[in-house]
Amino acid sequence: MSRLNALRSRFVDAPDSLGAKARARRWQWFADRFPDLDQMNVLDLGGTAGAWMRAPVRPAHVHIVNLEQPPADLPGWLRADVADACDLPAAIRGTRYDLVFSNAVIEHVGGHQRRQRFADTVHEMAERHWVQTPYRYFPVEPHFLFPGFQFLPLAARTTILRRWPLVHTPTSDRDAARMIAMEVELLSVTEMRHYFPKSHIRFERLAGLVKSVIAIRT
Repeated sequence: MSRLNALRSRFVDAPDSLGAKARARRWQWFADRFPDLDQMNVLDLGGTAGAWMRAPVRPAHVHIVNLEQPPADLPGWLRADVADACDLPAAIRGTRYDLVFSNAVIEHVGGHQRRQRFADTVHEMAERHWVQTPYRYFPVEPHFLFPGFQFLPLAARTTILRRWPLVHTPTSDRDAARMIAMEVELLSVTEMRHYFPKSHIRFERLAGLVKSVIAIRT
């Protein structure tokens, strides 16, 4: 088991992993697209303080909205609130932002109607945005590192999650595994173009195959 967990780290979590290199490349793309980032007030829908504190770029200010409680002690350039990105409270909606940022969140919000509300929030809150999501038809499901996982019946996905050692947070509980499987709905390029019709769609590739899709408006 530990050997397989080390394999996950090698591919996703370790500083020199394929996942870390991909994240570094996306950060560079992000910085290149928004060269005035250091002057921007950024709204991050679904992000974490840790991700920004590790990032090689730093906006003037970042406001994170997430359903999870943030750390108690944040640097002055970071603010975090517990709220639903699909239904922001009035206090946040009344704030001016230069850019909306979201990394691998839209596939977690739950169904088409909530994805549409998420996209509407992106469009409402700023003229510019960067919204990234894993591509549905990449052969290895990126959350669970299992080939073709996203195409299997729910019962099969539930069974795999109870036994597959490369899952980030393994569980032997059937109900918990089923909930985890149901919580992720990967998107196609067509869906991303529907939600972000005026955006430039950029593809991140691995071994020539589209791995993730990024909707960008500058």
